[in-house]
Amino acid sequence: MKFYKYQGAGNDFVVIDDRAKTFPVSQEYIAHLCHRRFGIGADGLMLLQADEQYDFRMVYFNSDGTEGSMCGNGGRCLVRFAHDLGVIGNTTTFIAVDGEHEASVRPETISLKMIDVSAVERTEQYDFMNTGSPHYVAFVENLSEYPVYEQGKAIRYGEPFGSKGGTNVNFVEVTGQNSLSVRTYERGVEDETYACGTGVTACALAANLRLGFENAIDVKVMGGDLRIEFTKTGEHSFENVYLIGPAVKVFEGEI
Repeated sequence: MKFYKYQGAGNDFVVIDDRAKTFPVSQEYIAHLCHRRFGIGADGLMLLQADEQYDFRMVYFNSDGTEGSMCGNGGRCLVRFAHDLGVIGNTTTFIAVDGEHEASVRPETISLKMIDVSAVERTEQYDFMNTGSPHYVAFVENLSEYPVYEQGKAIRYGEPFGSKGGTNVNFVEVTGQNSLSVRTYERGVEDETYACGTGVTACALAANLRLGFENAIDVKVMGGDLRIEFTKTGEHSFENVYLIGPAVKVFEGEI
């Protein structure tokens, strides 16, 4: 089987051209392919499938083999893959688990339109919202020394989130005017990842709500730099939310 490896700001994926729908989907097999010692190694696996109404369909699996919610950096990588295959031109509309997405392709970046956000749960300690995946956002100091794995795991499995399928957990530090640094514990990977697209989207929207940040926010993650642009339409509602950043083919091979 031929596979491709793509990464977006260090978030890495095994990508399969499954337009013929021949990929043998099983949790055990996908977890094996994503294993960093016994397989190819990745934060997740994506299938590019044909769709009658859209340019393509995105099917995303977590590294543990379970089918995942929306992955923003994965979506950007799959758009780059579709462009590399010649499936799309410089613009596209595709379908994913959370609905329709638009994207545009540039030499250095992929701009992906995320879902609208119309509800944010706010407390003194955190903001919680769904940006295609559920995200907990907390602002902290000294992020580089923060125990992201330990705290993220405790929040992901603890109440009130543990009994509802868990949540992704983001810790954010303000680094300047309209700029943030973010570290994320991802459910499904069950570890800190180099980047999380839906996570940095949630962090940028939380920075607007909590700190009054403007509608174009630069975010630094362990794997590189991302940018979030959006239009605020209500007290806790946002439209035209775009995740912008690099998406790069790393290598291809056979397994």
